[in-house]
Amino acid sequence: MDQALSQIVERIRAAAADATPLRIRGGGTKDFHGEVLQGEILDTTALAGITSYEPSELVVTVRAGTPLAELEAALAEKGQCLPFEPQHFESGGTVGGMVAAGLSGPARASVGAVRDYVLGATLVNGRAEVLTFGGQVMKNVAGYDVSRVLAGSLGTLGVIAEVSLKVLPVAPAEATLAFACSQADALRLLNEWGGRPLPLNASCWVEQAGVGTLYLRLRGAVAAVEAACTHLGGERQDNASAALHWQLLRDQQHPWFAGDVGSMALWRLSVPQTALVLAIDGTAPLVEWHGAQRWYKAPPEDAVRIRGIAHAAGGHATLFRMPASHTTDAAVPRFDAMSAPVARIHRALMQEFDPQRIFNRGRLLAAE
Repeated sequence: MDQALSQIVERIRAAAADATPLRIRGGGTKDFHGEVLQGEILDTTALAGITSYEPSELVVTVRAGTPLAELEAALAEKGQCLPFEPQHFESGGTVGGMVAAGLSGPARASVGAVRDYVLGATLVNGRAEVLTFGGQVMKNVAGYDVSRVLAGSLGTLGVIAEVSLKVLPVAPAEATLAFACSQADALRLLNEWGGRPLPLNASCWVEQAGVGTLYLRLRGAVAAVEAACTHLGGERQDNASAALHWQLLRDQQHPWFAGDVGSMALWRLSVPQTALVLAIDGTAPLVEWHGAQRWYKAPPEDAVRIRGIAHAAGGHATLFRMPASHTTDAAVPRFDAMSAPVARIHRALMQEFDPQRIFNRGRLLAAE
């Protein structure tokens, strides 16, 4: 065990002995995500470095404090990538934060989420034990796959020390098409195209200055992408401009997200791709993931109404970002209520991995 990991283990052991809450933190780029932040900061950035990378095996093992940008640069040198396009939001994000947050970018609906690419992990639990789960190949995920459970756990099960990730080659061809259409037409088209053998990778419908536009990104073999462009039509975008568009979208720096929205919060609705236009007042939404992820701006106080609409469509709603004017937000839960069986599973896992509840207390379940 190296010095950086030893220091973290000793810090956890001392915190467990006197039940001192710890707030696990890498780059801090996702501090806004989750219910509440509390506890002494436990910095993971010393756990840095790529420990193993086998491009021919499409596997990389990396320590949790490694800057995400550093990992992506190393993969790019070999013509490979993290296909789910992890969200950066700002510079400084780490690999551990990427897994703990479990947030994926524009390609998620086509290629899968963060958890689908986690092959194994090393974790320090609330008893200061160093545990290893999974491995470096897909066949090692038999049984209860703890390494993937870490994705989206927001640090409530322990300190992620290292992860093994599946990577993929960068697609040989890419094109972005734009179509002027309403939100209803965009949803109809996306559902129609989803039933065809097209190299769909990402989509985004957004309304600007009263005009709705559907952007469709195609990725795959050169012949497949070119044939799809010819078949679908639309206005083909310049590759460099399109790449910037998708990057801004990934990190919520697109103009739709920018600007002072006053008392409006950012709501994320996860619904079936086939859901129709949702009757939520205010600014027209930004629609991603072929209709499955929809962003809205609405006051936090509209939580009951917004969540009711999401439930009626077969999904759920997350209060993703609070407006800057709100200094306290405990009255409005960030996450939608879990069903009783799911909540029991969450609490049982937390009890097993962190019996003293020292890690990120209240971050995932506010009522702790």
